[in-house]
Amino acid sequence: MGRGSSHSGVKPMTESMTFGFQAIAAVILVTATLLLQCAGMGVLIHWARASIARGLNGLGPWRASLLMIRFTTAIVILHILQIVLWAAFYRWRCLPSWESSFYFSASSYSTVGYGDVVLPRIWRALGAVESITGVLMCGISVSALFAIATRLIEADDQSSTQARI
Repeated sequence: MGRGSSHSGVKPMTESMTFGFQAIAAVILVTATLLLQCAGMGVLIHWARASIARGLNGLGPWRASLLMIRFTTAIVILHILQIVLWAAFYRWRCLPSWESSFYFSASSYSTVGYGDVVLPRIWRALGAVESITGVLMCGISVSALFAIATRLIEADDQSSTQARI
């Protein structure tokens, strides 16, 4: 087919429209994921500050462990909500059931990516975008847990120092 044929003009337009729809969906999903993550982290930070303000002196290893378990559980729930957000889009536009949508989203978000459930060709780039987003959101969560654990250790060190004085 020649350069001026209708076939060569239609395909690039369709591909660019498809990419455009994917890009718009990706921007919306990533933005919504960031909003969920930031809101969740805001609540977690407020909760951590309130716990610290009540006084960590004499918290003890068991209570400090329980506090970390509570924070970690909250973060896991936050990540599940983000996975559900992506799964809702997949269910709406890509996959036939909630089960397959959630499964695909969870495996993409966590970067496991078994490959037994795949998106339709026109949406397949979203799986990679969700994987990158999931890695970044998990990194933010780990840094928050590390900061809380550091604060608990500092408070324990301060109470040990004060007990010796």
